[in-house]
Amino acid sequence: MQRTLLLAKIHNCTLTGANINYVGSISIDEILLDKAGILPYEQVQVVNSANGQRFITYAIPAPAHSGIIELNGGAARLGIIGDRLIIMTYGQFTPEELKSYSPTVVIVDEKNRLLEVRRYDDLLSKV
Repeated sequence: MQRTLLLAKIHNCTLTGANINYVGSISIDEILLDKAGILPYEQVQVVNSANGQRFITYAIPAPAHSGIIELNGGAARLGIIGDRLIIMTYGQFTPEELKSYSPTVVIVDEKNRLLEVRRYDDLLSKV
């Protein structure tokens, strides 16, 4: 049996743009993608803390160190500049893989600059 758990997240980032005319996706500063371990075109769930919207799209890299977090296409209607977002990916794990599993959490400041990368090593020990 496999279980689906949080793989990585970028926590409390700030929406910097919304481009309704783009084909789709969410643009994310390449440094943040790399630190979180999120691949270009990987499926992500986005939670908008300001309005409660939750949706699924895919990540595309924005220029490194740009601080860009931009909703594209139809998703651009689900937030306004300045909203705080949580961007998450999930993975499927076997019981054996869970023994060494730990999600990655990227913490940023209000300008989406990297502050810290956390590993939640003890998350499952409490389950």
